[in-house]
Amino acid sequence: MLAKSVTIRLATALDAAVIKQMIADLADFQNHLQDVKASTSAIRHQMSQEKPPFECLLAEVDGVAAGFALFYGMYSTWEGRDGLFLEDLFVYPQFRGSGVGKGLLSALTDIACARGCTRLDWMVQNDNSSAQTFYANFGAATVPGWSRWRLELPAGVAQTL
Repeated sequence: MLAKSVTIRLATALDAAVIKQMIADLADFQNHLQDVKASTSAIRHQMSQEKPPFECLLAEVDGVAAGFALFYGMYSTWEGRDGLFLEDLFVYPQFRGSGVGKGLLSALTDIACARGCTRLDWMVQNDNSSAQTFYANFGAATVPGWSRWRLELPAGVAQTL
């Protein structure tokens, strides 16, 4: 159970700087800080759109940013229903083990259920055993027979296949 000092809320465009910092801190934790291209102004602009490309839950402990869960909608053609994709979940080291991560994941599960989603998906790096244990303890499991693939495209250029 979360301590009374923990607050989890949906982020707004006013939280763009905090979100950007947590994205950078997560990338640094994963030794990929050099790969972060997102800017505070881009995040603020995207969150201000009528249909933002993502949503974000922020966890705060006594008003201090403790973690975040950044997610967006997806659709399952086989099930014919919406789902949510968790892009990033990050909790600062000093708040790990205090229920912040579980609170974020629980809040996201509640959002998915309230929206009638059929599932919540995410990816975990193969070498991140602590995250894998955390998710397994929450009741999640890997999806056998599937692996993630990506086609990198130049920004602003449509690809015809």
